[in-house]
Amino acid sequence: MPQGGGGAARPPAAPAAHSYAIGYDLGASFRADQIGLDVNALVSGVQDGLGGVQPEYSQEALAAAMQQLAQKRIAILQKRNVEFLKQNATQQGVQVTPSGLQYQVLKQGAGASPAATDVVRTHYTGRLIDGSVFDSTQGGPPATFPVNQVIPGWTEALQKMKVGDQWRLFIPAELAYGPDGFGDAIPPHSTLIFDLQLLGIEAQPGPRQPQQ
Repeated sequence: MPQGGGGAARPPAAPAAHSYAIGYDLGASFRADQIGLDVNALVSGVQDGLGGVQPEYSQEALAAAMQQLAQKRIAILQKRNVEFLKQNATQQGVQVTPSGLQYQVLKQGAGASPAATDVVRTHYTGRLIDGSVFDSTQGGPPATFPVNQVIPGWTEALQKMKVGDQWRLFIPAELAYGPDGFGDAIPPHSTLIFDLQLLGIEAQPGPRQPQQ
């Protein structure tokens, strides 16, 4: 059995193991964010917070620092997503539309293409550029919805697809959830990657006939 890491084979007893795990997880998260922190000041802040002592800075200063940190994180994330799209556009098989939508045809179908007012049936898996999945219909029933009532990147792509197509979409933030993101799952300025399969176009209900 392969062994991972170079540390001790057996973790230290709790609460030391719990404390180390929390610290390591925080450290890895901050490193991934590339925000640049003063480790000594970070440790001092943790100790003061745990000890319930008066902070070195006023509450106003702490709030301002947290706001600056959040803005820095958003700027880093935005830059990372823009760089991803720029590099991805050069990959073989990736096509770019005038709006900035990028897509790759994984499987070609031979059916009809839906209009914006049509209702379609799809399977999909949505990921962020780090590979984390935020939504998927796999293992469940297909998703059915009007083409013009989803994010703009989907509305555009679906009208280009044919029933039976399977595409990989790379949707810029401005064609998705923009600077607001969506809940905890989709951060601000996120590029969204979807594997999207167009299964069918649902029949539209006809106009109601007057009663005789």
